[in-house]
Amino acid sequence: MTVSQAIGLCPSLTLYEPDPVHYDEAFTRLLHTLETISPVIEPSELGRVFIGVDGLETLFGPPERQLDLIAQVAEKENNGEEQWPSRLGWARGKFAAWVAATRAKPDRPVVVADDRRVRFLAKQSVAVLPISSDTHRRLWQLGLKTLSDITRLPESAMTSQFGAEGRHAWQLATGSTVDPVVGRERPEPITTGIDFPTPAADQAILCYALGRLVDRALTHPRRIGWRVHVFRVRAELESGASWMTQVVLKDPSANREHIVAPVTVRLEQQPPTGAVVHLAVEFLGFARGTDELQLFARDATSAARAGRRGALHTAAHEIKTRFKRSLLHHVVEVQPWSRIPERRYALIDFEP
Repeated sequence: MTVSQAIGLCPSLTLYEPDPVHYDEAFTRLLHTLETISPVIEPSELGRVFIGVDGLETLFGPPERQLDLIAQVAEKENNGEEQWPSRLGWARGKFAAWVAATRAKPDRPVVVADDRRVRFLAKQSVAVLPISSDTHRRLWQLGLKTLSDITRLPESAMTSQFGAEGRHAWQLATGSTVDPVVGRERPEPITTGIDFPTPAADQAILCYALGRLVDRALTHPRRIGWRVHVFRVRAELESGASWMTQVVLKDPSANREHIVAPVTVRLEQQPPTGAVVHLAVEFLGFARGTDELQLFARDATSAARAGRRGALHTAAHEIKTRFKRSLLHHVVEVQPWSRIPERRYALIDFEP
């Protein structure tokens, strides 16, 4: 509901200014602390993180003991502040583990053994599936309300009705696919900031300062060989509140204009609600490769080729998803010693 509707229902309602910078910093501290338990950490969104547990049984004991240790780490990270209840689930695969966590209580983790995983998933509602709202609506209209209803259908039926999204939903519901936790492989975040002598509210001043901060972050030694994929701009306001916006570039770039342009639009559409006393730029996500000529990189040409290969694989995957088959091929040697040219090489489907 909107704020006006909430006040209409509860006139004594007290409103608190959001502090996204504080939330993000607290979550980042939690991620660093969790890395002391497992080196494989995959944050999904603010407040949700997947932890790879392969090999932890020999260090910390059974799953129940592992979850107790994680809960203790999360509680310790509060530093005496308001307690943040954590809901913990343990299962094979990220999807099953997340569903288990949604069924857990703050003081009661849910452990789903591998031999019970399929039965556990079959009881869940289709609302747990990571699919679009339109597909959710169509599933309900067809009378498919639980994952067991989906498992009774053949995979071909779900694919013909909902396409690749339906096939993925069927594989998750039947437990035939297990999505592993993918650890973060990237440089450490790069942060640059500036303090204003007097609070600044003029957008032209903020945009100019933003450009200077991006220039400074791009020249940081840790960014050599990487393109920026995800970055964040945060501001501390004179009133004590904060403002933050995060941008995910469709095409990772190391170009100043490509990075500054989307943030400038955000500043115009949703400016800070007060004067800014501190402005900071954070490069969080990176993609390998760069189009720049780097004199001191170990292998600048290799970095550039890595970026082009990644773009090629992404384009090939999109083509295959759209047309249901691969339309790209590459040449492989079959009988290079043959005197017949047609036997020396062959075309096979390009699978990204």
